[in-house]
Amino acid sequence: MKILLVEDDIEISEMLCSYLIAENFEVVCATDGQKACEAFDIGSYSIVLLDLMIPKITGMNVMKYIRQKSTVPIIIISAKDSDSDKTLGLGLGADDYITKPFSITEVMARIKANIRRNTEYAAVQPEQTKLVWGPLVMNLENHTVTKSGEIIELTAKEFDILRLLLENPQRVYTKAQIYSLIWNDAYMGDENAVNVHISRLRTKIEDDPRKPQVVITVWGIGYKLGEQK
Repeated sequence: MKILLVEDDIEISEMLCSYLIAENFEVVCATDGQKACEAFDIGSYSIVLLDLMIPKITGMNVMKYIRQKSTVPIIIISAKDSDSDKTLGLGLGADDYITKPFSITEVMARIKANIRRNTEYAAVQPEQTKLVWGPLVMNLENHTVTKSGEIIELTAKEFDILRLLLENPQRVYTKAQIYSLIWNDAYMGDENAVNVHISRLRTKIEDDPRKPQVVITVWGIGYKLGEQK
């Protein structure tokens, strides 16, 4: 599996690269935003590790560029640790956010969890290739979502959340359950990640995000798939 590592700190880049290679990953390194975009255009990657404070093109703009082309999992690794930075990063399409200084064990675990989840969802069973809710159609073979025939660009996490609800239409999921299932990690009470992704998903799939019909809030503590009219 190939990883795109975007990091301008040479010491951190070399450390991560050596650990990733030891875990049998192929690693392509980019030290600025321009090189990152160029590397992404000519390669196929299982995951992207992205620092935010990089020269030439910012990490946020690199992520926007990638999201226009792909739903590949993106993990932000950054010294910017405020809630607003995390919310912005996740809102623009990141699947995970790790702050510096970090534990290499945690980074490796997050990488493997994101790749595993993305790979498992791509391995579609032949008997179920589409999930439908009104005008929404999720195609599990090519990993796309359309609304009334128009493609909706979703991030990997947004796709996973919508799929979870479409496959379990009668079930209410708390924020803790969604976080544990989608992020494959223990829920520590931080609602930002779930709230941001639900908000972004609603903006993309709902006729009126202020009055959601597809992803509805239940009792103020969780979410479920709305009833089709």
